[in-house]
Amino acid sequence: MKTLIWLFALVLLAVLPGHALAQPAKTAAQDPLDFIPEDYVLFEKMEGDLNRDGQADMVIIIKGMDPAKRLVDEYRGKLDRNRRGLIIAFKQGDHYALALENLACFSSEQEDGGVYFAPELWVSIDKGILHIHYGHGRYGYWSYKFRYQNAGFTLIGYDDSDNRGPLVERMTSINFSTRKVLIRENINQDAQEDGDEVFRETWQGFTLPAPFRLDAIADFDGFYYDKVYPLLQ
Repeated sequence: MKTLIWLFALVLLAVLPGHALAQPAKTAAQDPLDFIPEDYVLFEKMEGDLNRDGQADMVIIIKGMDPAKRLVDEYRGKLDRNRRGLIIAFKQGDHYALALENLACFSSEQEDGGVYFAPELWVSIDKGILHIHYGHGRYGYWSYKFRYQNAGFTLIGYDDSDNRGPLVERMTSINFSTRKVLIRENINQDAQEDGDEVFRETWQGFTLPAPFRLDAIADFDGFYYDKVYPLLQ
């Protein structure tokens, strides 16, 4: 009896307006913007050759449109807290093929930064590498490098800078291809401005049970240094 009720509910959802069962994402399109699902809008786009075939692929940043995530802040006014996501389309002659879809991996650009502004996201393509960069003003930055290999976008580099105003306190660079970590720590406690730092460099090796893939990172907010580094063996 329970099985019949469940099947009836599925049929009902399929025919009721606004409750259609989810359709599989299209995998090919003449216009890469056609890959943007319903209930999402274009936030930003950029072109560059990511799979090294001489054609300009497209990276699309999208943003959700859930009205429940729009609010009015007492001090900042109207805010849209819908998350942002990423779609990558490979150019294949006269059409595009869907290469990656990660619909909510980035937080809203209107998050609350507390006493300081929230980190700012920049996505770019340089020499076939996808760069995802977070700038945080006087506190520094952190960034990721992804390369298309083995039929997916694999994390090959991570860099961050922990700053105190104009001074760099610590820099970390992780190379996932060579399995090496470089840590540079400022040991000049009397440094007053950029350029006064004296860095001590430490190299470490590590093993990685499995590569980090872009399509598996659900939330970049939880994937920065103190989360990434402990995962390295």
